[in-house]
Amino acid sequence: MPCQISKPYFDETYCLDRYTGILQTPLHELKYQKRIAYSHALSSAWNALLASQLEKLDSNYLLPVPLSMQKLAQRGFNQSWEIAKRLRCGRDIQKSPYILRRQHYSEHQAGSNLEDRHLSIKGMFYIEAKYIEQIQNKTVIVFDDVMTSGATLNEIARILKDNGVSRVINWVLLRAARPIERVQHV
Repeated sequence: MPCQISKPYFDETYCLDRYTGILQTPLHELKYQKRIAYSHALSSAWNALLASQLEKLDSNYLLPVPLSMQKLAQRGFNQSWEIAKRLRCGRDIQKSPYILRRQHYSEHQAGSNLEDRHLSIKGMFYIEAKYIEQIQNKTVIVFDDVMTSGATLNEIARILKDNGVSRVINWVLLRAARPIERVQHV
């Protein structure tokens, strides 16, 4: 397991299901057919199966994995945000699609090997300057629709921790490779 070889920057990952499971089709409908209503169904599945366990996590922010401005303009919405904003979580957790930002990258990661994913994602994310002080010494949940190699979430965790975040927890709708409910990295 790669996280045992090289410790990731994130602290924990919670995942709802396998990428090849029943939720893959609704996610594809949301992302590629622009059927926003599927975000309600996907968040409802999360809320029904995981929310009660995760509401107890002591966290301050819930941030979706961002799309670049170009990709956002092309797609018209960020699927991770569309799902994340409907997730049930602790009352004191602030949800924001504005804190974490992404540079534009012209190539798709789908189908890339692990090494290429890690290299291509380096330096891709940044924290909007006006939020840096707010996130320092806080616990941040990062929500993504799919975790494949973990490269994106690891790079985001690195950027967050480099900017003073104390803990990074991933919430992932679907996980490629193998089903996991919770992985803790010590």
